[in-house]
Amino acid sequence: MADADPLRPDMPANEVPRPGGARYHLYRAREHWRKIPLPFRVLLWIVGIIFALWLILFVTKGRFLKHPFERFLTSRLERPVKVGGDFQLYFDPVTIKFRAEKMTVANTQWASRPDFFRADLIDSRIAPLSLLFGDKYRVGWLELRNAAADLEWSRDGKSNTWTFGDPNRKGEPLNLPLIRRALLAGTTLRYRDPRMQLATDIGFETVKAQDSRFASDVRFSGTGTMRQRPFTLRGGLLSPNETVMGGKNSLALHAEAGATILEVSGTLPGATEIKGADLRLITHGPNLARLFDFLGVAIPETRDYRLTSALTRQGGEWRFTHLKGRFGDSDLAGRLTVSLPNNRLLLKAALTTQTLDILDIGPFIGYDPQKLEAQGADGAISTVGGTPRILPDAPLRVEALRNFDARLQYDVRRIRAEHVPISNIGLTLALDHSLLKLSPLTFDMSGGHLSSDISINARGQPVRTTYDIRLSPTPMGKLLARWGVEESGTTGMIKARVQMTGLGDTLHDSLSTSDGRIAVILPAGSMWTRNIQLSELDIGTFITKMFSGKLKKPVQINCGLIAFTVRNGVAAADPIIIDTEKNVLLGRGGFSFRNESLDLSFRADGKKFSLFSGQSPVSLDGTFVKPHIDVISPELIARGGAAAALGVAASPLAAVLAFVDIGDAKSAACGPVLAGATATAQRTKGGKPRDDVGHGTTAKDEAGKGSQKEKKSQEKKFLGIF
Repeated sequence: MADADPLRPDMPANEVPRPGGARYHLYRAREHWRKIPLPFRVLLWIVGIIFALWLILFVTKGRFLKHPFERFLTSRLERPVKVGGDFQLYFDPVTIKFRAEKMTVANTQWASRPDFFRADLIDSRIAPLSLLFGDKYRVGWLELRNAAADLEWSRDGKSNTWTFGDPNRKGEPLNLPLIRRALLAGTTLRYRDPRMQLATDIGFETVKAQDSRFASDVRFSGTGTMRQRPFTLRGGLLSPNETVMGGKNSLALHAEAGATILEVSGTLPGATEIKGADLRLITHGPNLARLFDFLGVAIPETRDYRLTSALTRQGGEWRFTHLKGRFGDSDLAGRLTVSLPNNRLLLKAALTTQTLDILDIGPFIGYDPQKLEAQGADGAISTVGGTPRILPDAPLRVEALRNFDARLQYDVRRIRAEHVPISNIGLTLALDHSLLKLSPLTFDMSGGHLSSDISINARGQPVRTTYDIRLSPTPMGKLLARWGVEESGTTGMIKARVQMTGLGDTLHDSLSTSDGRIAVILPAGSMWTRNIQLSELDIGTFITKMFSGKLKKPVQINCGLIAFTVRNGVAAADPIIIDTEKNVLLGRGGFSFRNESLDLSFRADGKKFSLFSGQSPVSLDGTFVKPHIDVISPELIARGGAAAALGVAASPLAAVLAFVDIGDAKSAACGPVLAGATATAQRTKGGKPRDDVGHGTTAKDEAGKGSQKEKKSQEKKFLGIF
């Protein structure tokens, strides 16, 4: 039996129609079809089916898909989606044409508006492959008429209106489609973020572009508030003609918040495509911290500033490169990046300053920049209860620190300030979930080097700050030059360390509650006689050397220690002892970070007999702002009274006896001194415990009741830190 045709089983293969008829041409077509390999025939069938579907959609405009479209999006977004007017969805010819009238997408239940999105008309052209591949939809054309979008974060910051699906799903960053060209009319955007205290309403309109190179100009303008500060913005986006090479969109943006101005200009690859943008940013205002408030980021206050930078977005980062400008009277240059790894804001910066004005340092530690601008150095002084204070009390913005992380490297070449011999500042800053570390913070000072590690832990309450500050051996002549100590004839060195921990969100509160130790060590060296003698008030030696022209003859310092034990913000001398060639200078008392009072006295005991020696303490009292040195102490007045009495009762020569120093001071063992040991560990040169240190007084208390007796010195040495 003859084989049957698989397409026509009722016609045997050997029954061939006669040539010329319709059946014959159909037969020949079947024969050619059968000669095509099966895989290609299957592929052709698929192409044919697709073409048929395309043709059906093209002819009908896909209007029959309206209700399936509503059901599909409602299920996918888990929110009601409605199209109240005409609906079209088809290939035209290869891009997807989507058109909908009176379309609405419902909002979440907690949102303040019923609709997340609504529009009288949506008309768009969408790249079909972008719906299947890639992380962004690509829209070649978008027309919106009387459209409104509501972008809103929940009050707890966990959800937002543009993250669809499960209502309990964590809010994701806004991911706009890539739009090449757009036509907008009566379109508005509403944005609310309670955490950042940001609210803004922006309107969009498309007008005919004046520049012949561009097809249209999307103008926008809006108002809003940021942390209760109103702002306005306006700008335009020029969409290019299709014949323009590269198709770059030209952007211009101007925003104002009071005196803070921000301007952005340049080109974008697409209307909503920031990646690969070539933009220039200019910003200026009275305080850079106000600008960063828009990111929910806390930075130190500054004086007025003006900065420029290139701006683009690459690899998920906003990059501010070639940054340069000034703040106050200081220059600034470097780069900054802003990113959102794991949906948490991260700032990374590398900044440099060639010359940093001393007044511009003040706001970094809490001083009011406006007061510094208006009053200079006097702007750092405040008055509390009628008493001038110098420690800043501006609170650390703990809530803002919780919003972001940061990595900063900041280098300063020189400081512009009289009598402040500081240069080459290097700061490495790391902020990790409210733990702020300034480690290391270093700078050169008068031929020495200071390094510090400061940690501010704001993860709990109260804020805990730890200080570890170390001064390497530094020439005394350079360090104390402003106090009359000259380098010539002074070879002494100073080294120091401060270790304290305090609680509170201001520098004042932190130091006022601090516990720890402060120690300054003076290794062997020399100093001008004038400075030593003035502090000793050894009148006989001082006058003799002054008239013999040997005022600047060096006096040898064997060793010295100026140390304080700090408890609850009050520092008590523990000990103060300086052993010189001829005398032992001892100090007692202390000072208070709490009320910034001083209550110190210094006394020198001679190692040799001196005929005219006041042997009276020199007192240092007052406050940090207004210290007072008194060389006419009650002890000296008492000696003067005794001398007068002796002169009357006996003879004028007897009056001299009241000022005689028999020279019984015991030299210090320099080992405990150079180790920074506490008073209980100090020894005489002969190895005996000293009984003339550790009996000082603390600073006057905050109630002004006078000085307290120093608490018992710690037994443990201040070991391992020098």
